[in-house]
Amino acid sequence: MLNKIVPTMAALLMTSGIASADYSLTVLHTNDFHARFEPISKYDSGCSAEDNTEGKCFGGSARMVEAVKAARARTNNSILVDGGDQFQGTLFYTYYKGKVAAEMMNKLGYDAMTVGNHEFDDGPEVLRGFMDAVDFPVLMSNADVSNEPLLAGKLAKSTVIERGGEKLGLIGLTPQDTDELASPGPNVSFSDPVAAVQGEVDALTAQGINKIIVLSHSGYAVDQRVAAETTGVDVIVGGHSNTLLSNTNERAKGAYPTMVNDTAVVQAYAYGKFLGELNVTFDDNGDIKSATGEPIVIDAGVPEDAATKSRIAELAGPLQEIRERVVAKSGTEIRGDREVCRVEECEMGNLIADAMLARVKDQGIQIAIQNSGGIRASMDAGDVTMGEVLSVLPFQNTLSTFEVSGQTIIDALENGVSQVEEVKGRFPQVSGLKFTWDASVAPNEGRIQDVMVMKGGAFAPIDPAATYGVVSNNYVRGGGDGYKMFRSAANVYDFGPDLADVVAEYLAAKDGGYNQFLDGRIAKK
Repeated sequence: MLNKIVPTMAALLMTSGIASADYSLTVLHTNDFHARFEPISKYDSGCSAEDNTEGKCFGGSARMVEAVKAARARTNNSILVDGGDQFQGTLFYTYYKGKVAAEMMNKLGYDAMTVGNHEFDDGPEVLRGFMDAVDFPVLMSNADVSNEPLLAGKLAKSTVIERGGEKLGLIGLTPQDTDELASPGPNVSFSDPVAAVQGEVDALTAQGINKIIVLSHSGYAVDQRVAAETTGVDVIVGGHSNTLLSNTNERAKGAYPTMVNDTAVVQAYAYGKFLGELNVTFDDNGDIKSATGEPIVIDAGVPEDAATKSRIAELAGPLQEIRERVVAKSGTEIRGDREVCRVEECEMGNLIADAMLARVKDQGIQIAIQNSGGIRASMDAGDVTMGEVLSVLPFQNTLSTFEVSGQTIIDALENGVSQVEEVKGRFPQVSGLKFTWDASVAPNEGRIQDVMVMKGGAFAPIDPAATYGVVSNNYVRGGGDGYKMFRSAANVYDFGPDLADVVAEYLAAKDGGYNQFLDGRIAKK
């Protein structure tokens, strides 16, 4: 009997030794790529071939191919995942929709991605076409798609992949307010991210999965909340807020990774300027022993893959004539970066709002309101090409005119400043009016103060009971970015010219070139 017991104990000891082995994984990640398949400038817009040759450009799919190849060579186990918003942002999306994104992501060998709000910009049909074209799962846990025939049974909440002999659970997450941000249609409903993630964690854990990664297009603040209020999540790969996390970059909004309890939260800015590289070591229980890394800047020091560069040039062929047409001149840089435009008056916001109002002022329109989320890039000084304008305004929004009461305008501005702390795209850039807002007041509780409307060449207090003519874009007029109060407007016309064309023509009409300015139309107490 003793002879039988001793081998059994030895076997247990051997098994224990094997079980205690650590498991290392490199999580390579991108987010908010927004169709930047070609190199971009420091302003996140187009970068000329000459500047690229001179080493002044960043990103582009050709560099990303080489960066991912080099990162994979540094590790035994790796995955490549995306935090959403591959769609929208350049003419590549306007012309090809999701086809180029699918081709490039397949070439890079992604393992999974989550649905970003912009994946719904053209409804479930384009998203489904993209999903059919890619070689990896697209995930979204906090939505019910059972009533949408194009997505039901196709769009999973989570998935399990294997790497290095270990199973990894991957969960997708998208903004809870995607119905306000994009066009998912009436058959898709969104839910709280914490409950959705915990539900999938529990399901994966029941399958014996103890290494769980959330791919979250929900923003840095929400990611930290999910990390704090759930159990069992090891890593959150973020997106949506275009947050740079770094331990070395002075512009970083937090550490890379940001640890919340035992969860590592990462994000890598946007537009392919960085490739996130997180090195995680797990113990046998699936708990993180260490998590270290740093986003890799995709600058001129990263070579371009020749085959990918050639393919992108081929795809760009039909777009060249549109992009290269010089439409105007700018005497100065015009700032349109989100860190400014989503929290205060900005130069690009003034340009766009003024251009909108100038176009329809002779129709009795008095006020222009542009959501800052529709402003996607800055412009440098010099020649302004149509390609640059389209980088700033890529969404093919049309001018929309309508009539609402003064109170509705106040309500709209209140909505616009309700999420400043989260740097959300609903922040309003305006023309024909000016306003003051008080950050010390709770959101939607009276932050908006001293609203003045231009009347007869001078500003006068807004009359809540009066009717005003407003111009915006069709997305905002339809309730996007929380502007639901505009859905019931009177005398609506949503089918004006493309906003990009309006801005291009406004710039072209400026003799001697356009010069940016700020004039205090938005003030903060």
